[in-house]
This record gives sequence, C-alpha cells and structure tokens, in this order.
Amino acid sequence: MTEFKVYPDLVSIIPPEKHSVSDITAILEAHPEIKFVSLAAVDLAGNDTDEKIPIKDFHDNLENYLNGDAVQTDGSSVVLPGIATLNDGKVDLVPDSEVVWYVDYNYEHIDTVTGLPVGTLRVPSFLYHNGQPVCSRSVLKKSADYFEKRLFDIFENNRELCEEYGFEPEDLSKITLIMATELEFWVNSPDEKISTEQLSISQTLKESYWKRTKGVVRTALEQVILVLDQYGFNPEMGHKEVGGVKAAVTSSGDFHSIMEQLEVDWRYSDALQGADYELTARILIKEIFRMHGLEVSFDAKPIPGVAGSGEHTHVNAVAFLKSGKKINLFAPRDMTKDFLSKIGWGSLMGIMKNYDLINPFVSATTDAFMRLQPGFEAPTHAVASIGKDVLSPSRNRSVLLGLVRTENNPKVTRFELRSPNPHTNTYLCLSAIYQCMLDGIDYALKSGKDTAALEAEFTKPYGTPGDYLEADRLYRCEEDIFEEMTEDERDRLFGTPPATVYDSLKNFISADSVTDILCAGGVFNDMILSSYSHAMLDKWQYELLERIIPSNLVTLRGYTKKHNTSNTIDDVAWNDIDSIRMGLAKNTDETTSVFTSIKHAIESKNLKDISRLQIKMNRDMNELAVLYKEYCDNQI
Repeated sequence: MTEFKVYPDLVSIIPPEKHSVSDITAILEAHPEIKFVSLAAVDLAGNDTDEKIPIKDFHDNLENYLNGDAVQTDGSSVVLPGIATLNDGKVDLVPDSEVVWYVDYNYEHIDTVTGLPVGTLRVPSFLYHNGQPVCSRSVLKKSADYFEKRLFDIFENNRELCEEYGFEPEDLSKITLIMATELEFWVNSPDEKISTEQLSISQTLKESYWKRTKGVVRTALEQVILVLDQYGFNPEMGHKEVGGVKAAVTSSGDFHSIMEQLEVDWRYSDALQGADYELTARILIKEIFRMHGLEVSFDAKPIPGVAGSGEHTHVNAVAFLKSGKKINLFAPRDMTKDFLSKIGWGSLMGIMKNYDLINPFVSATTDAFMRLQPGFEAPTHAVASIGKDVLSPSRNRSVLLGLVRTENNPKVTRFELRSPNPHTNTYLCLSAIYQCMLDGIDYALKSGKDTAALEAEFTKPYGTPGDYLEADRLYRCEEDIFEEMTEDERDRLFGTPPATVYDSLKNFISADSVTDILCAGGVFNDMILSSYSHAMLDKWQYELLERIIPSNLVTLRGYTKKHNTSNTIDDVAWNDIDSIRMGLAKNTDETTSVFTSIKHAIESKNLKDISRLQIKMNRDMNELAVLYKEYCDNQI
C-alpha cells in the first residue's frame, strides 16, 4: 500500500479570482510537480472526462484556453447517445474559468526532482457538439442563470414582494442558488466477506450509528476531512452511519473484516460549484481509503437487505444586495408566524407537484430503486414534512422532502431532498429542481395568495381540490408513513412511486408537453432529454442482461435442498422454494422462465414488459431470500 502523507508545499486549488494568465503562470512555475492538465467535463450519464495534457502544451496555449478555445475529442468516450454519433462524433471541451480548479495528486508517482507527488490540474469544463453545449454542467449553468434572470424580473415588476424582504429592486446585486450535500458511502476490506445477516442485526441494534471510528477507518476519515479542508470544501463533519459491523482485531492490534458506512458533509456553495465539489470529493475519498487498503462504494444499495447510501441534497436561494447583505428568499418575514415566504411556498409546491419531472434524474438505475424500499429510512413516496408547527422543525425521516428551519436563524431555511444517492447526476437533478421551483413560484405570485393561503393549499386534506395542486394527493405528512400506513394507503395518498427505470422515464418517452417546465428558458431541450433517456434505458437493459440476471442465477443455484429425512414442514418449505426458483430460471416445454422472458422483452424492445417482469423478478427474489432463510433455520 502507498502511504498517504501530508505535503505542506502542495497547492490544492486555483480559485476563480486567480484565473488570469499571469496568476496561473506564476502558480505553475512555482509548482513544477504539476505536470498535466485534465479538462473535466461531465456527460449526461454523470461521467467525468479525464485526459492527460502535458503542462507545457497547456502553458503555451494558456491565453487561448482562458478565452474559451476548445480541445477536440472523440465523442465515443462520452455518453451522449443521439448527439455524438458515429458519423458526427467530435465533441469540444471548453474550460470553465468561473469555478475552482483543483490539483489531483498521484501519491504513487513521486517526481524525482521535487520529491513531491505528480499533480494533474483538473479544470471543470463544458462539452460542446457542433457549437452547442450538451453536457450536464452546461444544463446546470443555464438553469442557475435562468433562475436568477427570472427572479430579477419578478422583483423588478413586484415592488410589494421586495418590501416583504426589506429592499428595493435597485438594491439587488445577484441571486444565487445554494446547495449542500450529505455524502454517504460504504468502506470495507476488499478480500473479506461479511454476511448480510450480521449487518442486519448490527443495524437493528444500532451498533454503528454515530459511534466512534477506530483504527484504519478513523485514520482515513480524519485524512479525508483534512484534505477536503485543503481543497476549500470547509468540511463540517465526518461520522459513522447506520450500517456496518464491529471489525475484528488481530493479535497485533490491527483491524480486519471491516465493513462500515460513513458520511462526510461540507459547507454549502453555489449550485455549479457545489456539484463540482461533490465530484471531487468522491475522487479524494476513494483514493485516500484505497491507500489504506480499503474499498469504497458509492452505490445506492451495495448490500441487499441493509441500509443503502443516500446523498441528501439541500437547496435554497439567496439574494445578495449591493450593500453586502444576504437574504434567504425562502425565509418568511416573521419566523414565528410563517413556515416560508411566498417564494419559499412556491418553490416547495413546484417541487412536490412536479416531482415526476425530477425523479428521472434522481433515480435512473436499478441500484437507485433497490435503495428506495420501506424499512431502511429511505424515502419511497413523494410527500413532504414542514414541521408540526412553526416552532417545531421537521424531524420526519420517512418523507421525500423536509423543510429545515430554525426560529432564530432565517438564514438556514432550506429544503432537504432525501431521495438522491451518491450516483445521482447532481447537475441534472438540481437543474430539474430549479425549473420546477420556478413553475411553483410563478403560481404562488400570480395567484395573489398570501402565505397563509399558500400553506392552506399545500396542507389541504386528501380529496380537496387545489388551484395548483391535485385533489387526490396528500402533499404534507408529519407522521411516520411506514409505521402509520400500509403500502396501499401510501400509494393512495401520495401516488404510486415508480419501481423501475422505465417507470421513472416513461413521461419523457410518451409525452412532449409534460417536459415544457424543464425546457423553459432553453435549460433542457428535446435533444438533451432524448439523449439522457436513451442512455439511462440502454444502461438499465444492459445491466439486467449482464449483471442482475447472472447474479440472481448464482444466488438461485446456491439455494439447495438441505434435509435428507422427509417431513411435512421441510418438504412443503422446499417445494415452495423450488417452485419459485424454477419459475424464475428454468425453461420447460410448457413455460418460459422470468429470466428468459426478460431477455426476450429486451430483444423486442418492449420496455413496458421489461419493467413488469423486473418487478416480478425482484419480488420473487426477495420472497425467496426470506423463505430460504426460514427453511435453513429449521435444519440442524
């Protein structure tokens, strides 16, 4: 293993205010260990590019790079289906000079001259195809810019609204969308296996949550926090999460059989910078734990049957005045009287009414849907909690969205969306959220309703018509929806949630008008939405064929008959298990197995049948796991 060392002479970032030819030249000349440049764009699937441009080439053409000159590359290396095609595949990488650039160090490659790790200057960039921006970063930039423009127009034409916040339209300097991330992940010893049963028992007994970290995990987590601070993240905390088991100790005092869930949080920033931070954090976390011999997983549900990893995303909007004052646009004038301002209520209503436009960017993989299951503190239904009253902040962990606020500090008022996971494309997710917020803000202001009337509509009983919100939906719940309601009740009150990638994306496929909210202001367009949908659906089907079905087949082959002496209980139990096994995997002259039926549906491109069959496969596999455990528990 490579030892992680702190090198105090390394430069970690180049902030936007230093993106001049003279400043960058001075930095690069003072740090000859930085030997490469990588233009890091993000395609529609959330993958970031990484190429190695020699620093001399970058330095010689620095002025051109800063003026937006592009680096051409092959479109086959990025996920842009229907855009970068075989006969028109060239894409351009254009540096973004308005965000932080950071240096990625290779601690396994030490420069012989300086004695320091070799660094690559990673420059967040945009992808262009035929002169048009086509990447995730460009969509988020357009969304943030459009939101600011719309809010400026709203304040300019609505002085009464300005008065509620205590400023004049002329006082405005800028409006910024703010985001923050809670990033969860699993770490484990890569060559050792921990049983799901052990993990489940530990989770039920709450043996890990917020407990003290030990040994190599503690060291790596502390180093992560220190490094994130060097990179300007302003980390707020790192801690153990609900999942994990106690590691074993060797005779030498070292820990092994490590399997723990952790979380790292850092300070908020504006939308585009915040999404870049998240991408950078994942890289740094993986590298630091790897250097300690530990594997990191950012999968939403890396281990069936135990807690998955979320990436709770916090959002709000802030007005910056020319005087330097900052105003949280979600916070009401009187925090003891109202939950939210008009803009806050409109934003909340827009998100919740239109969540079916946001979810395709939150949950677009089978892995994501495996996490969103009852019993693991993950949200399953589109409902919000705002708190039992204005003096009792929301503490409901069973809902999709929570209002975070405190009576004495209006600056912290924000929404916490609990459905994203570490592999959610944050750039596109935030873009969809902001577009839906604008739709709700438009309604809230044009309706002429005050905050009390907006609250009344958002908290209306099920079955009561709303001017904006649907009659047969409940949008607010302060109860534990898993303890107090059955699945049928949740589906009736909050709407049936999607269960597969096709369920999530079908609105994009079947209807054009439903996407008007996303396409407002040219933020999304039909080309981007079609390409994204194509990419996610292709990935879904390929994973079913090449990963999920083969993995399930291995599991089924492990379900073997254990009893030799016939008895009614064991015979009936095994016959039930074997019947489900055969239905899933075995073709006969009379029947076609579920696995084969899925393959046939994929071959015929019948997305609806693929979705239906996957739901049946998942249900049968879950039932089998329970039945086989009960059967094995009866063997001695």
